[in-house]
Amino acid sequence: MRAPQFEPRFIAGPAGQLETQVLGSALDGPPVGIALVAHPNPLQGGTNTNKVVHTLAKLLSRRGYVAYCPNLRGVGKSEGEHDFGCAEVDDMAAVLAAVRAEHGTLPLILAGFSFGTYVQSQLAARLPEGELDQLLLIGPATSKWTFPDVPANTIVVHGEQDEVAPLTAVFDWARPQSLPITVLPGAGHFFHGKLTQLAEIVNRLLG
Repeated sequence: MRAPQFEPRFIAGPAGQLETQVLGSALDGPPVGIALVAHPNPLQGGTNTNKVVHTLAKLLSRRGYVAYCPNLRGVGKSEGEHDFGCAEVDDMAAVLAAVRAEHGTLPLILAGFSFGTYVQSQLAARLPEGELDQLLLIGPATSKWTFPDVPANTIVVHGEQDEVAPLTAVFDWARPQSLPITVLPGAGHFFHGKLTQLAEIVNRLLG
């Protein structure tokens, strides 16, 4: 198993260049899939260097995926202005198009943390049937944004003591969809001290 490093790249988006970190597959041979990981709310300092984002990217790399972690519009060196989760979906769609042009029709995982779950849920709803293999939502802030319904096999992991996105609100969103929620006991929104356990849980849920 290799130990790839995050590499900087700029990808053309609808509002300008999107600063992106790319982490290659840690496995020998060609990648088994591609993963796009979306960052938390930039109005609270969320960027693509967030620890949960990097935890997910590193886990997916170890599973053989190439992980793309863009800064969405107005974040870091990405051009454009923050649009509260609306036009950011177009940014992520542009990243996906660029990744598809490079890697073809490899299996696709969309992953997000907090604000990023809102962006990825919307993108998932746009994709044609069969294109998305897995939607992975960590700490979805369903009390802050109106989420669409998500695929039945969506993985949702939430902290029991989430102080930003209350667990009760996540259950209220998930219940009508009969969507299971995996709860990490004692974890807050940012999973401080729980990142290793978070990675183990996600790895197990991915099968």
